[in-house]
Amino acid sequence: MTLPLSATRPSRALRLLAMDCAGDTLALALTQGEAVRATAEEPGGARASERLLPLAMDLLAAQGWTWADLDGIAFGRGPGAFTGLRTACAVAQGLALGLDRRLLPIDSLLIVAEDAAAQAGAALTHCTVAVDARMGELYHARYQRLSQGWLTLREPGLGAPASLPQAPGDAWAGNGLALLPEAPPGPSWPQQQDRAGALGRLAVAAAQAEAWVDAADALPVYVRDKVALTTAERETIAS
Repeated sequence: MTLPLSATRPSRALRLLAMDCAGDTLALALTQGEAVRATAEEPGGARASERLLPLAMDLLAAQGWTWADLDGIAFGRGPGAFTGLRTACAVAQGLALGLDRRLLPIDSLLIVAEDAAAQAGAALTHCTVAVDARMGELYHARYQRLSQGWLTLREPGLGAPASLPQAPGDAWAGNGLALLPEAPPGPSWPQQQDRAGALGRLAVAAAQAEAWVDAADALPVYVRDKVALTTAERETIAS
């Protein structure tokens, strides 16, 4: 699927709340039309479940908006941390049902690529994303940035760093780059600069693409069934 960039065509002045806590950062954005109006980031992880709604309420209040002013909710669908994905999806579903709104699922790895593109400017066309998945593995995906938007070349997956497919000429992005056996062969952006802003831009693009789903059909994307190592496995990795 090609996801349009937010600047490709005018949209109605929809007001969206976008949220993502797939990784170590809790990211929120409010958008109106094509503009990202406000963003917020905090440490995520275990704190995301208790901070997500209060932080969203603070953002709304700062704009003079209420929950009823929102036209839709976007959420990071994953892949990522199990608890974070469940938190974002459950909160988004609850808001959608309570407000009678629809949802926009956002690829959480694409947020990393979008942020890298903002740092790189027009030079970035192909991007391999590698995010630390713990347990000695990486979440990874590959994208192409076209004039009309992002195209997914390789769907999000999970694998050992040494097995990550490499494509000549790609830019690389994500905190998992430090786990690769060798330095990436192309330009790299291991640190995200503005995850919340990237999330907001992708939410606008998803709304323009009419990528809405009903609350009942919103699901996290898991690429890992096993969420923890045994004691013996941890000792083997440490040895």
